[in-house]
Amino acid sequence: MAIEEPKFDLVLKDGAFEVRDYATSIVAEVTVTGDQQQAAREGFGLLAGYIFGGNAKRSKIAMTAPVTNIAKGEKLAMTAPVTQIEGKKDWLIRFSMPAKFALADLPEPNNKAVTIRRLPPARFAVLRFSGLAGETKVAEMKTKLLDIIKARGMSPVGPSSVARYNPPWTPWILRRNEVMVAVTPN
Repeated sequence: MAIEEPKFDLVLKDGAFEVRDYATSIVAEVTVTGDQQQAAREGFGLLAGYIFGGNAKRSKIAMTAPVTNIAKGEKLAMTAPVTQIEGKKDWLIRFSMPAKFALADLPEPNNKAVTIRRLPPARFAVLRFSGLAGETKVAEMKTKLLDIIKARGMSPVGPSSVARYNPPWTPWILRRNEVMVAVTPN
């Protein structure tokens, strides 16, 4: 069975670059501190605990893709390049909940670090890439995405995020990743 992904309307496609309109969605998220990889592992573990039964109803919730990492407090530079900040920082790690759930239907997490919330509809500029999504590669792809956005006359709204779609046992060359940033409709 295929893993559910958030639904979107494709507004524009140009190679690996896309503009997508996402509807309202519900997410489980947690804030963790560390470098990008440490935060991804820790956040994934906390969120996996919730969907695998670590909740008030002991319900299992289907896994969805992607797992999203957002650097909290990241400031959007209006000029390029976007520089990577060395060291530890706070990251928001997020799982989308399956579309069949309303906010009121989801059980309360046992771990108070996990929060459930509704995200409003948004337009995202997205740049797809394969391979490993390490900090250097992600920083390079964010810079490239922001350059494309600027060249197309769009404006970023909020921080960028990295979305990972594959389980860790997927060979690195076959992994699907994306950098994303909300943009204003033009």
